[in-house]
Amino acid sequence: MRVVIIGGSFGGLTTAYELRKHLSHRDCEITLLSKDRRFVFIPSLPWVTLGSRTLDQVSFDLEKPLARKRVGFVPAAVQRIDPQAQKVITDHDEYSYDFLVIATGHRSANEAVPGLGPFDGPGHSLMSPPEAEEARQALGVFLEQPSHMVVGCAPGASCIGPAYEFAFELDHLLRKRKMRHKVPMTLVTPEPYLGHFGVGGIGRARQYLEGELEARDINYCTSAAVSSISESLVELADGTSLESAFSLIIPPLAGVKAVAESPGLSNPKGFVPVDERYRHNEFPNIYAVGVAVAFPPVDETPVPVNFPKTAHMTEQMAAIAAHNIAADIKGGEKESHDLFAECILDMGDTAAHMKADPMRPPRNIAKVTEGRRWLWTKRLFERYYLWMSRRGKTVPTGWGW
Repeated sequence: MRVVIIGGSFGGLTTAYELRKHLSHRDCEITLLSKDRRFVFIPSLPWVTLGSRTLDQVSFDLEKPLARKRVGFVPAAVQRIDPQAQKVITDHDEYSYDFLVIATGHRSANEAVPGLGPFDGPGHSLMSPPEAEEARQALGVFLEQPSHMVVGCAPGASCIGPAYEFAFELDHLLRKRKMRHKVPMTLVTPEPYLGHFGVGGIGRARQYLEGELEARDINYCTSAAVSSISESLVELADGTSLESAFSLIIPPLAGVKAVAESPGLSNPKGFVPVDERYRHNEFPNIYAVGVAVAFPPVDETPVPVNFPKTAHMTEQMAAIAAHNIAADIKGGEKESHDLFAECILDMGDTAAHMKADPMRPPRNIAKVTEGRRWLWTKRLFERYYLWMSRRGKTVPTGWGW
């Protein structure tokens, strides 16, 4: 049997490692295709933007750990998928499969907001390594002549947490440098209230975040629809103009081109419709995990906020998909379970631990706790995760992170 996995981030790497737990190289030939040679620990990109990490510190080359697991690695960009012929076409070759796993991640739809660069406009983002490095360089220039700043998310964003993290971490950095008084800061979010996160809120997150932002003199606008970004202003759809010499806005996400343009694979936004076992609704030998999966929003909001897809959730999907592919090949019971989230929000001098189980309300668990112990836990987990992944091992998804 031949399994082809597209994507070398959390979804693809976890699927490959988990498949090897279930299937030996005699049972299954696994090939992973990725346009990037290196795995990057994406949750650390706010730290990269602020200069406390380098990309080399939070990444590693994929070839050796995959070879250790007897997984073929092809550093190539996928051009399209032919589900009828069961082939993946790259820019250099084509690969036949018996089972396909789409773990392509996202495309940042920066074009949704005029001026949201970073490479074709004044706005900044941190949703990819190049964007994080560009934002870091621009932030260094900004801090030489500090002024007003806007941090936040565009309408339709689903990755809300990094905007909060960046605002809190930068506030802490500025206070350490005794520069906070020089940088009036505003957080703008499409959420109907703080701490909605695209999941209808988590426990007392709303009250907690309101208090923390107010205590740190960070202004905020909820139900805010960013309509354009210029060198000196962030414009909202309601006519509000916010002065800003440095604007970091998280964009909405879309499916990658190779998936979006392959007939029959995706919805209009380029995301893959799947069942509860992450199997494609039309092609039973195709699975999808992570950001590539189509999820409906939890609720209707005045300004669109999409369902989040965290790395931890991606790993849960990947483990389920790998188990079910192994069951397809060798026989056995298939599995599924409701996704849950357990994450740590770095706030510079402290951190908030949040757990929502399941992700969609009503929930069995919805809690927020705060303390410096969570800050050290987040930093140690980053190191531990990278150490494990370099050795071809996965971290148990039940731990949460």
